[in-house]
Amino acid sequence: MLTAEEWQVVALSLRVAVVAVLGCLPFAFALAWLLARRRFRGLILVDAAVHLPLVLPPVVTGWLLLLLFGARGPIGGWLAALGISVMFRWTGAALAAGVMALPLMVRSIRLSLEAIDPRLEAAARTLGAGRWRAFASITLPLALPGILAALVLGFARALGEFGATITFVASIPGETQTLPLAIFAALQVPDGDTEVVRLAVLSVLLSLGALVASETLVRRRYVGPGQEAVRNVL
Repeated sequence: MLTAEEWQVVALSLRVAVVAVLGCLPFAFALAWLLARRRFRGLILVDAAVHLPLVLPPVVTGWLLLLLFGARGPIGGWLAALGISVMFRWTGAALAAGVMALPLMVRSIRLSLEAIDPRLEAAARTLGAGRWRAFASITLPLALPGILAALVLGFARALGEFGATITFVASIPGETQTLPLAIFAALQVPDGDTEVVRLAVLSVLLSLGALVASETLVRRRYVGPGQEAVRNVL
């Protein structure tokens, strides 16, 4: 059984992870669309920049966020003028988790978009569907498995984020201390092994469930909705 403080950690971790992936989803889809459907100079550089958080040490990512969103940072100073701050708050933890989850979400959605047969969209346009109607009736339904997989995979990544979070917003109980940070804090306390085991087992179960769900969604094939959508534009 978890203690009241541990349940608070779990609730905070779930809130941070959910806000992180939902906040990142529009950016992830836009970037995935750009990488999958557009060809331009500098595409490789954009692709590399999107996936940079995967190869950078998380501490470096947290430090860069600190420079950008700190009180004297270019973005943080602008937000401070509006009375908004993400430093040492759970919203900052969600921002750090979202940045770390973004590359995985972009990759999942991009693969889904690249798997869509362009002839389905062309057929819809030929039958009189506008660009946005073809997108809503064909592209979006066919990309839905990849989007759902991106959400689940991003959630798992955000749930396990540690390095960027502790560097950017520290580990404050009840505010920024998510599951990985709570496990790390318990490791520093004598006789904290029992708490570590409880939180670690819960973390493993949540992450494993998310990965299984993501893999299940990726392996599914959605062809029928797109073909039905082409018929519906008549």
